[in-house]
Amino acid sequence: MYAVIKTGGKQYRVAVGDKLKVESLNAEEGDKITLDHVLMIGDGETVEVGTPTLDKSVEAVVVGNGRGKKLRVVKFRRRQNSRTRTGHRQNFTELEITAIGGKAAAKKPAAKKAVAAKKDDAPKKAAPKKAAKADSSADDLSKISGVGPVIVGKLAGLGITTFQQIADFTAEDVARIDDELNFKGRIERDEWIKQAKEFLKG
Repeated sequence: MYAVIKTGGKQYRVAVGDKLKVESLNAEEGDKITLDHVLMIGDGETVEVGTPTLDKSVEAVVVGNGRGKKLRVVKFRRRQNSRTRTGHRQNFTELEITAIGGKAAAKKPAAKKAVAAKKDDAPKKAAPKKAAKADSSADDLSKISGVGPVIVGKLAGLGITTFQQIADFTAEDVARIDDELNFKGRIERDEWIKQAKEFLKG
């Protein structure tokens, strides 16, 4: 299982046991923190994508705080005998991921039990099975330049999982997907259709 989280204005792909350095947090070594800005969670063939975030969290322990390597900046003016040297060391917090899903994930099964008598549960249980069947024949859309894990998950949510489907996009399809996923012309700019056709040729 893995998750894509956002902290300090940056996105990170993490799994349990991973250690990573993020923008400095107000926490001490040994503190347990909750990262609740979760954009996506993947577990095998099942992918959950937030809009923009999921109602789940990632738990981590602070390994320590520190400062990165010094970045040296030199500014000079040609023929002016002017030269300025400065340095900068960015503060960071090192985290170790301990759990994915968190408290929010634990609440969902309880909510399902509370409404077990309702008919709404039937389609919810059937949906993962359909997604699994679609994924079994899915192509690796991340091979297309400009398509990352988050976009792959969003396309899967629209039922788009193969190169053939992208190669068959019409102008109406492109406009619709641009609107639904807020791509703003990205499909045409990155030439998804052309790339998909090339992958189909092998």
